[in-house]
Amino acid sequence: MSVKSAEYTKVALITGGARGIGFGIGEALLLDGYEVIVTGLSSDEVAAVPDRKHLSAYQLDVTDAASVRSVLSKCDRLDALINCAGMIIRGGAEYDMDAFKKVIDVNLTGTMRMCVSARDKLAESGGGVVINTASMLSIFGGPLTPAYSASKGGVVQLTKSLAVAWAADGIRVNAIAPGWIETELTKGAREDALRNKAIIDRTPMKRWGLPNDIGGVVAHLCSDTARFITGAVIPIDGGYSAV
Repeated sequence: MSVKSAEYTKVALITGGARGIGFGIGEALLLDGYEVIVTGLSSDEVAAVPDRKHLSAYQLDVTDAASVRSVLSKCDRLDALINCAGMIIRGGAEYDMDAFKKVIDVNLTGTMRMCVSARDKLAESGGGVVINTASMLSIFGGPLTPAYSASKGGVVQLTKSLAVAWAADGIRVNAIAPGWIETELTKGAREDALRNKAIIDRTPMKRWGLPNDIGGVVAHLCSDTARFITGAVIPIDGGYSAV
């Protein structure tokens, strides 16, 4: 069902929002009065999204232009695009060129594809917002993750470039750089006693982050109180990158 502009003041689309960090962001935006659309790569992810008022879920592959167009056609207006689908990581396999290209295609090119495809709707809303998802590996090198690290470094520069290019359209473009957050993606690290200890010891706040720790920051960046913030990359990491 299409999201009609006459029904709700603001509409947010969160790619990869069916679970994890993206879903935490969705919960925060629901509290702020947004109509929220989340997406998942598989039909199982979409089916697992809780049934809540003002929340809808669709299947989306950010590497497929037709899939992107289909999801964007669901809303008559778009006020906020939050790109969380770029969380593909392949560890040591990323030295294989096919794996390297796949990670870049999802994490970086997929983010660009969403931004470009959504630009007109964001401009038409009278001041849309884009929030991209960077990473601690936008800052640090990852010896086992050359593709993921390169893609997230690219997201930072893409964010800055689009912020400059689209300011005249009233579109603000920022990024978040989550630290170690409790999601399915980080389950292995949390269950590894030595790695879990190393992460907590390195983090000044001495805990893992939660998805709703991310949501509050994104809700602020989407709000009018952040109307003069664009081209920024905000670490949400409990101080991990400050050490």
